[in-house]
Amino acid sequence: MILPTLNIEKDLWKSGHKYICGLDEVGRGCFAGPVVVGAVIFPSDVVLPEGIADSKLLTPLKRKNLESRIKNEALCWAVGEISVDIINEKGIGEATQLAFALAVKNLAQKPDFCLIDAFHIKYLEEFKQKAIKNGDKICASISAGSIIAKVYRDELMVSLHDRYPEYGFSKHKGYGTLEHRNAIKKHGLSRVHRKSFNLDKFL
Repeated sequence: MILPTLNIEKDLWKSGHKYICGLDEVGRGCFAGPVVVGAVIFPSDVVLPEGIADSKLLTPLKRKNLESRIKNEALCWAVGEISVDIINEKGIGEATQLAFALAVKNLAQKPDFCLIDAFHIKYLEEFKQKAIKNGDKICASISAGSIIAKVYRDELMVSLHDRYPEYGFSKHKGYGTLEHRNAIKKHGLSRVHRKSFNLDKFL
């Protein structure tokens, strides 16, 4: 497993940037539920929690343990959640952009510079951000944002399972698994499904 470092952040700290934010989205490709972005600003003297990595490579228990430690070590952190209604109205691309912008807005400290996994944020000045290819694997701040977002969204999808148990959200978290597709075939779409995705083509 490739473990992320603070190399990118250290270069930015040396260049005079103080508040560097790492951001990552979770749930962009799901059939149901919101899209969520996690944002984390570490202080320059941070001691990274051991084992921090791309959230997709971690077990749920490991993610939860790291989430708590990230929140303790971070200068500040936030999430941006954009609902299914907005996804259906504006499309997932715009909804994802709104989630990034909301996560930045929700931070207690305004960042000087943002590092984003694979994306540019159209609502931020270009000179204040950088899209990092495979950022969630190599950049510690982005990895931390991915873990914050993943734990938050997974817990939300478990709560939706209580309202819509027939879809199995607690298992697949809204992704298009065979179990989920079969449940949609049997029960139709719920209020929390993304009708803008034209899900019939996946069934």
